[in-house]
Amino acid sequence: MKLVIHLAKENSKRGGGPFGAAIFDMETGQLLAPGVNLVVPCTCSVAHAEMMAIMVAQKILNTYDLSSSGSGKYELVTSSEPCAQCFGAVPWAGLRRLVCGAPASAAEEIGFDEGPKPANWVEELEKRQIEVLQYVLVDEARAVLKDYKSNNRPMY
Repeated sequence: MKLVIHLAKENSKRGGGPFGAAIFDMETGQLLAPGVNLVVPCTCSVAHAEMMAIMVAQKILNTYDLSSSGSGKYELVTSSEPCAQCFGAVPWAGLRRLVCGAPASAAEEIGFDEGPKPANWVEELEKRQIEVLQYVLVDEARAVLKDYKSNNRPMY
């Protein structure tokens, strides 16, 4: 989580969004793929940090299903709970665990639209055998969002 918060902070300073993500091998702890939010610099609405990390990981492993390659046990660590888009991508990518920093409400409080997501989204992922850990280093993750807002960065 410290890495993805650092990625989010540095990305925000460089004109990207205040979100970071990374995919790790759950058995070894090794970093497979980092991701940062590139929506504004790439003028691409789907270029969220989670999506970028998933795309990089799938390219590295040459598969669309991360559960089918190597150890098959990969986790997505993200500086904020997933939006509607990224929530949908988690099971399709073949991830086994989702670790979140700030709650989605923290992103919404500063002006981001996180989209419609089931109220019981954690249970929905757990039904698919995807473990969810929330509020890891939550204060540090929230601070990146607040800093982004205080610097009058674009909301989308």
